Amino acid sequence: MLQRPKPHIHIPIHIFIFLLTITCLCNIASARTPSTPKLILQITIDGLRADLLNRYGDRFCKDGFQYLLQTGTHYTNAHYQHANTETIVGHATLATGAFPSQHGLVGNAYLDRETGELSYNIEDSKSPLLPTGKNVKQGAQVDPAQKLSRSKGRSPAALLAPTFSDALAVYSAGQSKIFAVSGKDRGAVPMAGHTGKAFWYSTDSGQFVTSAYYYDAYPEWVTVWNKQQPADKYAGSSWTLLNDKPSYLLAEQDDRPYEIDLRGYGRVFPHAFGKTDNPLFYTRLLVSPVGDQLTLDFAKELLVHENLGQDAVPDYLAISFSAVDAINHFFGPSSLENEDIVLQVDRIIAELLRFIDQKIGLQHTLIVLASDHGMAEMPEYMTELGYKAGRLYTEDIIDAANKAGKRLFGIDEVVRFFFRPNLYLDVDKVTAVKKDFDTVAQSIASALTEHEGIALALPQRDSSPQQTSPVGEQIKHNFHPSRSGDIYVAQDPYWFLFEKGPIAAMHGSPWRYDTHVPIMFAGNSIRSQTLHRLVHPVDVAPTLSAFLGISSPGSAQGQALQEVLQ
Repeated sequence: MLQRPKPHIHIPIHIFIFLLTITCLCNIASARTPSTPKLILQITIDGLRADLLNRYGDRFCKDGFQYLLQTGTHYTNAHYQHANTETIVGHATLATGAFPSQHGLVGNAYLDRETGELSYNIEDSKSPLLPTGKNVKQGAQVDPAQKLSRSKGRSPAALLAPTFSDALAVYSAGQSKIFAVSGKDRGAVPMAGHTGKAFWYSTDSGQFVTSAYYYDAYPEWVTVWNKQQPADKYAGSSWTLLNDKPSYLLAEQDDRPYEIDLRGYGRVFPHAFGKTDNPLFYTRLLVSPVGDQLTLDFAKELLVHENLGQDAVPDYLAISFSAVDAINHFFGPSSLENEDIVLQVDRIIAELLRFIDQKIGLQHTLIVLASDHGMAEMPEYMTELGYKAGRLYTEDIIDAANKAGKRLFGIDEVVRFFFRPNLYLDVDKVTAVKKDFDTVAQSIASALTEHEGIALALPQRDSSPQQTSPVGEQIKHNFHPSRSGDIYVAQDPYWFLFEKGPIAAMHGSPWRYDTHVPIMFAGNSIRSQTLHRLVHPVDVAPTLSAFLGISSPGSAQGQALQEVLQ
């Protein structure tokens, strides 16, 4: 039987070329579509101001920061949009993709209006630390925020928003393994979210600890780790320079009178750790590359013993390295100590990535690196360079506000609490003199703004043009109605604002040196590109979510970075 010939379809050449091009592009796009990563590795370098990568980059090794910079997507112009650039605020923002106005962690400490006391950010007396079996004496405490903690209990109970890791747990029906490790409790807890597990370094014992929120008892491998006391092997040794001193850009900035000698730790290299019976021994390790090395070593043990990245379900590991920030606080970001720690962190990142490549494969790992905040130069250093700056202390702010309250309204001791940047007024005293609370707050804020070193004092309820200024917008992003102060106090650029004590440099301002951080994505077929457009850390969690094809954390306010998804 004869078959009817098929009709000849004539396709004009330009249509043919168009269809062929589309087909090729689809094939290319398909070929570039990355497989679902086996591991999401989120690295946070506490206090790494973005420009430090440029300052020291010529001496980075090829497998550390250079790997991320050269093979991944690097955003050079990333800035936080909230005003209080502190550790807990930045970590919670990276974790949730939300502003502190949503996630609620507005500062390292804030007023608990239920108890009427200042509270440490992740403190939770209902979730006590698990005992490690070591008789521990309280170490010397140098962290002013930690001093406010009434218990050693820690949990994410105060975190009011879901995190990326929480979204991953929901998407995988609880099958994804989720862990966070840090040199600080507030660097681990928010990254683990409400559904993961968190461990952090204890400056009381040199061990890695966790709380009853996460476990009833330590996993066996953690118990073995802690019994070995790896921190103790550094007793009697010192932090020494990685390279020959003449090779350092800041070689001459090793002994400045405004640096802090941490009770015998010294202002110049080498910095001796002392013996284990010294109350500051374990703290000094954290204020050195040793703290980050211990964090890395513990994270490697965790990755192996918890079998991360060994199946088709993506797992999540957050590692927050704390040494850069700790060292900045005592020596400043333009010190020889800062230069050496950034170079040493580069080697630690390289060791981490080589280990991940060996155990899982970088091609199966989605990596994101960022920082929780930048860091201001010390005011004395800025003055030497010709920029006038100074120091403001907690008592200066309280005294100025109390004097304004007395002078303007006849109120004695109108300030209830101040832990920068939040000033809380005594509502009962304002009510007792029959004054309108908003009027009192506005007048005291105006008086504070006239004080030397204060750029802006803004009351919660304010309708002035300052509210819509760029700094005003940052303050609004930092405002939570049940936790923030009645007045937000922002210092002038490069002015120090904190408590008196062993702190040389401080972050926490809305200024660009404190908001500017690196953001890099690499591994898992991420494109190699450097981008200079303005992006924000709230974009990190939505980007991770979009990359995996899952819903963003419920309160996320950032946008997925399209260049990472291409």
